[in-house]
Amino acid sequence: MREASVERNTKETRISGSLRIEGTGQYQISTGIRFLDHMLELFAKHGAFDLTLTAKGDLDVDQHHTVEDAGIVLGQLFSKALGDRKGINRAGYFVQTMDETLALAAVDLGGRPALVYDQQVNVIHVGDLQTELLEDFFLGFVNHLGTNLHVKIMYGRSNHHKIEAIFKCFARAMHYACSIDERLKDQLPSTKGLL
Repeated sequence: MREASVERNTKETRISGSLRIEGTGQYQISTGIRFLDHMLELFAKHGAFDLTLTAKGDLDVDQHHTVEDAGIVLGQLFSKALGDRKGINRAGYFVQTMDETLALAAVDLGGRPALVYDQQVNVIHVGDLQTELLEDFFLGFVNHLGTNLHVKIMYGRSNHHKIEAIFKCFARAMHYACSIDERLKDQLPSTKGLL
């Protein structure tokens, strides 16, 4: 089983989390931001990851530190759980519908962080979440996992559906990228010999 636990404590946030890559979609999420909790629950369920994440942040100041640091911890959890990354598929993509919305996500766990985030969300809040902070969440994730991540909303009407579609296809892309290819289980998926 590939699994990890991480604690991140700063003057702004205290976050603990655990991850099992070969999970069954079980989750316990509490960040103080209910819509972010919901998105991380979707991520765990649709990626078939077992995920716990508890955050206590300075929400009286702003949501920024909590949202960004949650992304950092999620990236650290995957980095630690993946270990040397031998045998993984490395790349994955998924196209996801959510009613009238269509989204895509593509990921490459090749060790180089990059984010392209094109979400077309045009409101300040969805539920209790400041929507602009999702880009900071994903930046924290890619920088601490060392991965390329491209997410894009192709079209849609509901901003809730747009964000939900992003997290669902992100989860499924990560599920495939993290999966082991039995034929290549003792090899790194790179001609360079390192990731």
